[in-house]
Amino acid sequence: MKELLIFPERVAYQRAIEEVYWRHRIWPRNGGERPDPKPSLDAVISQAQLEKKVAGYLRKSQALQDYWQRPITAEQLQAEMDRMAKNSKQPEVLRELFTALGNDRFVIAECLARPVLAERLTTNLYAHGKRIHGEIKVQPEYRRASPDNRVPYDMAAASASYSLPAISDRPGGCIDETWTATSTTNAPAARASHAAVWTGSEMIVWGGYGGSYFNTGGRYNPSTDSWAAVSNVNAPSARGGHTAVWTGDEMIVWGGDDGMSLNTGGRYNPATDTWTTTSTTNAPLGRVFHTAVWSGSKMLVWGGWNHVEFNTGGRYDPSTDSWTATSTISAPAARLDHSGVWAGSEMIVWGG
Repeated sequence: MKELLIFPERVAYQRAIEEVYWRHRIWPRNGGERPDPKPSLDAVISQAQLEKKVAGYLRKSQALQDYWQRPITAEQLQAEMDRMAKNSKQPEVLRELFTALGNDRFVIAECLARPVLAERLTTNLYAHGKRIHGEIKVQPEYRRASPDNRVPYDMAAASASYSLPAISDRPGGCIDETWTATSTTNAPAARASHAAVWTGSEMIVWGGYGGSYFNTGGRYNPSTDSWAAVSNVNAPSARGGHTAVWTGDEMIVWGGDDGMSLNTGGRYNPATDTWTTTSTTNAPLGRVFHTAVWSGSKMLVWGGWNHVEFNTGGRYDPSTDSWTATSTISAPAARLDHSGVWAGSEMIVWGG
């Protein structure tokens, strides 16, 4: 068993983890969607972005040790591995993750359990401190982890003796016709009128309303039964009643309401935890209660409401960040709260 991990090794293990998730990432194919081949992992996440992910969880671990005087212990890492193995909703994926890390107990503790635990503990302590002391500036001041061959901080658990937990053998992590609760630890604040997409390896939820409008969200990983926050840097403005589609490598959110109907949106890349603003040039008028589908190359939005019902829409092409209006010739009557699906070569809308 290893006793020490240098930064490049952690980055290499992070890439192995990302490779498992990318393998399960949905590349939409439903009667003609995404005719282009699924790219390699290296085409969607760079070495610098992998290093940033590793530096991020090391920085949070450092903050727990230096700022809060609560270093992550070997006992906590063992408990986190045990929790994942017991509660995994995708045990087959968790087994792939363990295998990708060589079934090495120390590597799994440090490179799979530590990031999840550091995220959860820093979020909880930050929220607790904010409730007690008001606005605090802890998170931006985490000590930077150096991406070189030195260990960025003292690993208190480095000499620990871990045991590799047995992963649940329940098929698919669930039993047919039953419900299994997801973890609520580190989950986004309660909300309604939000949007959600399934990527093949995680569920992404964003936006919504819960006493105020949100521009926050979370990513739920069923293989580890854990939540991680979605970045709000460059995220769209807070809103509810918007739509979201999954393109294969991004979630696109558009429209919605924040007291006024919006025609803005953004593209979220979960591999890099980054947002890109969508153009508003030639975008449809702002609206809520509309529908959106992904055609394989474009997002189609149609219908909805902004003081009046619409029978208009638009096609958004993320490759060119551009909009084209949908025809209104022979279009259904204006409406809201309808449904829409992509049938492989056309969008079908009904009701409302």
